[in-house]
Amino acid sequence: MNLSNLFSLENKVAVVTGGSQGLGFGMAKALVEAGAKIVIVNRREVEGKLAEREIRENGGECLAISANVTHKADVEKIVSKTIEYYHSIDILVNCAGIIIRKPVLQFEEEEWDRIIDINLKGTFLCCQEFGRIMVGQKRGKIINIASTGALMALELRGPYCASKAGVSQLTKVLALEWAPYNVNVNAIAPGAMVTPLTRELLKEDSEQYEKHLRKIPLGRFGIPDDLGGIVVFLASSASNYITGQTIFVDGGYTIW
Repeated sequence: MNLSNLFSLENKVAVVTGGSQGLGFGMAKALVEAGAKIVIVNRREVEGKLAEREIRENGGECLAISANVTHKADVEKIVSKTIEYYHSIDILVNCAGIIIRKPVLQFEEEEWDRIIDINLKGTFLCCQEFGRIMVGQKRGKIINIASTGALMALELRGPYCASKAGVSQLTKVLALEWAPYNVNVNAIAPGAMVTPLTRELLKEDSEQYEKHLRKIPLGRFGIPDDLGGIVVFLASSASNYITGQTIFVDGGYTIW
């Protein structure tokens, strides 16, 4: 067994939604380092182009596409542009998502709709459209991004937890339906991660910061690099006999 070949993504084409910053960009860079050609999907064109430029300046192949994953026509555009540019699709990472923190009694209906639309509907639409290609070619890897909130109740994050539980369950159903076509569907559930978006929030609420930190056995918050190994593993042939799983990358938070 050649382990370097087992984990290699040489000549594979990977699409990462929400891939211009934070966890998405961290995973995109890891996939590139493993040999993949990348498509970064982001709503804001400027951010996507900046991410594209960084990857290209470091020797990777990258295409940025501006799209809204909650719109079916946009998702169809992502698929068609990817095939037009790279002539293939092998891997999909669904990382586009949002979170709003507040007590359930204070949530507006529009906020619920926005969270469910992006986190769950967007994941569904992308899985559906990319799944058509993968089922047709009888191969593919889909990696959805769930959360520890898919399993555990997280205070002030009711709609977010509901959406991520939906992502985890959708992952199981798709894995079951598409197993006969050699399409693996799994999910990664990150714990608390420090990104440019969360860093300020953690600083603002030092009490919550310390409270959450005490519950992490490894004694620290995660960083985007902590997801690099697992996303490459799930995207590679090393994980060919794994499907329908939600893998927690949380420093042991869900042990309790």
